[in-house]
Amino acid sequence: MIDGPRAAGLTEDLAVNTIEVAGPLTSDPGARRFYTTSSCGVCGKGALEEVAVHAEPAVPGPEIDRSRLAGLPDHLRQPTFERTGGLHATGLFDASGELLLVREDVGRHNAMDKVVGRALLDGMLPLRDRLMCVSGRLSFELVQKAAVAGCPALVAVGAPSSLAVSLAQDRGITLCGFVRNGRFNVYSEPWRIDS
Repeated sequence: MIDGPRAAGLTEDLAVNTIEVAGPLTSDPGARRFYTTSSCGVCGKGALEEVAVHAEPAVPGPEIDRSRLAGLPDHLRQPTFERTGGLHATGLFDASGELLLVREDVGRHNAMDKVVGRALLDGMLPLRDRLMCVSGRLSFELVQKAAVAGCPALVAVGAPSSLAVSLAQDRGITLCGFVRNGRFNVYSEPWRIDS
């Protein structure tokens, strides 16, 4: 605990995730006296009502060509994944399947945050006429992020959780999983996909 107002700021070398605080501390900074968990906070929640999302239902959005949708993961350029095999990616596409943005991160949630953040900075939000593709599985949180960003369609190489499907249905988002080898499963709002 810090006693009274103290100066705080970045280190001189701008080291990542480091803040220097000047002044005496009133307790041992190494002593931890709280319970912590690696859970995301949604784990163990059984109902959508327990993890309410504050976003309007999706607008009609684009009509998506079936073959283009099936090929989206092939367009996720992942240079760091190709070198390390250890990163997730999120891509933002227009309705024709053109890649607009892609970002990588160790965390799939962070990769999507980077795409949404860049879209925000570029004045693209809400993402009404766009779709996102993620390289991993579809969790509730990813659907929630898409809903808040106004993105009407979300696809993934992996499987969706049941809570992700419930939220997508509730918010009117087209949700597709197992998008690979020219095939995919549609879990909600199939009407956006042109057959």
